Amino acid sequence: MQEQITFKNTRISYLQQGKGAVIVLLHGFLENKTMWKNIAEVLSKNNRVVSIDLLGHGASENTGYIHSMEEMAASVKAVLDTLKIRKSIIIGHSMGGYVALSFADLFPKNTKGICLLNSTPINDSPEKVIHRNRAVAALKQQLTTFIKIAIPNLFAPNSKTSFGLEIDQVITAALTTSKQGAVAATEGMKTRKNYVEFFSKSSIKKLVILGKEDPVLALNTQLEIYKNSAIPVEILAGGHMSHIESFNTLIPLLKKFVRN
Repeated sequence: MQEQITFKNTRISYLQQGKGAVIVLLHGFLENKTMWKNIAEVLSKNNRVVSIDLLGHGASENTGYIHSMEEMAASVKAVLDTLKIRKSIIIGHSMGGYVALSFADLFPKNTKGICLLNSTPINDSPEKVIHRNRAVAALKQQLTTFIKIAIPNLFAPNSKTSFGLEIDQVITAALTTSKQGAVAATEGMKTRKNYVEFFSKSSIKKLVILGKEDPVLALNTQLEIYKNSAIPVEILAGGHMSHIESFNTLIPLLKKFVRN
């Protein structure tokens, strides 16, 4: 059932289903809680699953010009407090992973585990900051055009033909994002912390899932982070959208992670 809370005088929308140990699902940039529909249906058979619309996305409203990852994490905490959820495993896709890391940093006692799905603990490089600034300018001028160009480029080359229908669905969902929401999230990602050391040293349960052909997060760069780490890393076929491109491989990994 879709529900909502008020956080700093703004609406935060969420969906919960199932019973058991809690799994929180956090979507990525220009996505919303509907991206988790198929995954939530599977995981909610044995767990209580809470899918949240992050600030400025889906049916959740904006709190300002910049939505920092900490601000988004605080909105997630507000939802969980309302639901009287003390501890949860968080699965975060892309930007949702950044929010998950921020949540674990701010609220360690409330974090049982984190799965970074097509996400990274590294903050933006100077080059990436330049790209973000360009994105902000493009979003302000032509949000629809930006979305229609950007979304297909999240997929691996082969996926663009085999997942045409799904790409159209992702674009349709992205087009519900407000201009302010898209800009505020981009500004927030640009200034996020580096969580490499924190993630490595944290005692929470961890899993990293990467796309072999991810055009956003270069595989070799990501593997370098974990080369001297005990953090389990799984590499799936496809690009930045593993929940679509490698759904059948992803599901068993997530089921095992939340079960153990």
